[in-house]
Amino acid sequence: MTSELLPDGGISPKLSQLADLAGRYARPDALVAHGGHVRTIAAGHYTVSGLSRHVRLGEFVAHRSATGIHLGEVVRVEPELTYVCPIEPGEPIGIHDTVIRKGAFRVAPTDSWCGRTINSLGEPIDGLGPIPNGSIRRSISNSAPPSMTRRRVETGFRTGVRAIDLFSPLCLGQRLGIFAGSGVGKSTLLSMLARAGTFDKVVIALVGERGREVREFIEDTLGENMRKTVAVVATSDESPMLRKMAPLTAMTIAEHFRDNGDNVLLIVDSVTRFAHAIREVATASGEPPIARGYPASVFTELPRLLERAGPGAEGTGTVTAIISILVDGDNHNDPIADSTRGILDGHIVLQRSLAEEGRYPPIDPLASISRLARKAWTPDQEKLVSRLKALVHRYEETRDLRLIGGYRQGSDPDLDMAIKQVPIIYDVLKQTPGDRPSPDAFADLATALKTGSGLINVPAQPAVHPAR
Repeated sequence: MTSELLPDGGISPKLSQLADLAGRYARPDALVAHGGHVRTIAAGHYTVSGLSRHVRLGEFVAHRSATGIHLGEVVRVEPELTYVCPIEPGEPIGIHDTVIRKGAFRVAPTDSWCGRTINSLGEPIDGLGPIPNGSIRRSISNSAPPSMTRRRVETGFRTGVRAIDLFSPLCLGQRLGIFAGSGVGKSTLLSMLARAGTFDKVVIALVGERGREVREFIEDTLGENMRKTVAVVATSDESPMLRKMAPLTAMTIAEHFRDNGDNVLLIVDSVTRFAHAIREVATASGEPPIARGYPASVFTELPRLLERAGPGAEGTGTVTAIISILVDGDNHNDPIADSTRGILDGHIVLQRSLAEEGRYPPIDPLASISRLARKAWTPDQEKLVSRLKALVHRYEETRDLRLIGGYRQGSDPDLDMAIKQVPIIYDVLKQTPGDRPSPDAFADLATALKTGSGLINVPAQPAVHPAR
């Protein structure tokens, strides 16, 4: 095997076929003919000698084994050894196997990808045959657009989910986080948001998802919307490298559509499993943890991914990102939740106690915030929502007092109104995936409150802003 490498580090003609096969994942000019051999093998990674002078951190290599060509990512470079994490789980690796550099991993999205389900490598997994590649190959590790060249976020839109459209409305190009513990209803809420008709394209990244739920989500939840959707799937049993790559591939596809002028909805479920995958890869390469088991690279990769979403340059479209965050142990201040909250443009908080009461979606209107809400509300609506939140807060803070019989009607007019109106508001906020999306949440609220005291005047919702 050693004789296959030339003294200057180049590749002999015997390896040209390997280079050609690896080149299908990269631009032809990105593959530099340098190679090495597997030196050591460990759980989660292997080392390669002879590549250290020629590869860069984050680049991909192609490994030739007895079963074919396999990809890996460079996660650590030392003077004599290069550490590589294999992309595919269970890849057979042997000492002295040949490894060559292939450069940055790239995908070539095109509109014909809509309606298809692919893996993190951009390969179809839906059994509908091959997918064509576009004319431009894009690295999945792109940088965010320069801040001063990006368009401003100005245009609100309706999601069809009343609890969001009333209390935390969204704008095109916004990045919103959905924070909840396991089993509270994140994926269900995401499925409701995926039906928003405002968008030209939808890109969904299912990261670490249960394998049995993938077809249910795509076939039952998306339905007709799948025609304009690209789904990128990396299930929980796949390698940490594939789970790490899934959001990056999905973001790259969304950027392609955005640059072509489309308004894109990007859904990532969940970014916490993306962080877990980064942690597995980093730990295997020897990176020490710094916060509850998470290494520093996790907190570097999160903003690099999330900042890529948003509006593009003038003349292009937008990427509106809905990101789910799984809070460990229902602790909304765990490192991933806390870091992500500071990057995003708002957060929707799902409470387990509300789900246990049968209120779906279990959105806490007081804890949920949209930092761009004022661009979606009219001035009258902003005043109304402020009043509604005050009533909800008054209602909740006096719950124990009322349960023990300490409340007397007529002693506090605001509390009297809260007791009469807040249960009606809660009923309006209830919504299931099978319900019709609400075309006007404020109109629904006004209709429901007509049976109340009539003291709350609900302004009409303005017409939906155009998608472009």
